[in-house]
Amino acid sequence: MNPSTALGMIGGVLLLVIVLAVTSQDLSVFVNLPGLAIVLGGTLAATLMSYPLHEVLHVWRVFIVVLRNERYYFREDMDEIVDMARLWFNGNLAAVQRKLDTVRNPYLRTGVQLVIDDTPMEDISDLLQWRLSRLRARELAEAQVFRSMATYAPAFGMLGTLVGLINMLFATETRDFQVIAVNLGVALITTFYGIVLANLVFRPIAIKLERRTEERVVLMNMVLEGVTLMRKGRSPAYIRETLKSFMEHHHDEIRQETPGAPG
Repeated sequence: MNPSTALGMIGGVLLLVIVLAVTSQDLSVFVNLPGLAIVLGGTLAATLMSYPLHEVLHVWRVFIVVLRNERYYFREDMDEIVDMARLWFNGNLAAVQRKLDTVRNPYLRTGVQLVIDDTPMEDISDLLQWRLSRLRARELAEAQVFRSMATYAPAFGMLGTLVGLINMLFATETRDFQVIAVNLGVALITTFYGIVLANLVFRPIAIKLERRTEERVVLMNMVLEGVTLMRKGRSPAYIRETLKSFMEHHHDEIRQETPGAPG
């Protein structure tokens, strides 16, 4: 599991439990199945109305990605680009093709294959840029589903609060304090559930997916730069130093942006 994800999940749940244990005489009062059903059911219903079913099902598979400690092969991809550029620079086309068969990254494999096929530079750039843009748009759309759920959850928490208050007002006519207390509990706990789900589950997942997308886009930009230099016939040493500088520059930008990131 991704260390930061595990630390955040465990730390958030642990902090919440400690606070509730310290401030409450009975933790069971925070367990209210009708209230949870209002928030989860309403959030799911609104999400299904907003997005196609296959997209909603897919984002929950993407959720597993957030839990993994996903590795990005920056160094390996850079080394593969330089190795193939060296073979290409020496005119060893057969060796480039054999090396290409072992490349893990499909984006890199496509780019180098276009170079081998003597595709014009503009066409290579257009195709790779289109694939990069498509990946960014697709993955940001996946993150947007969780952002929508983070918006819906507190709203349905407030809906549950209104339902509980309305029932409580009607119950005051009977002077049945047990019924009043039950409805007041539903009224308060649904808002609690909505806020917790939005800020401890849905919104952090969305931000995590967005950061993952940015890392993948940086990697694809590095590959695009390397393929472009290879197509221009630049020397392997020049390509290596350029890609090293490219990666250092982009990682510096990511580190500078992180403190201001949402959430």
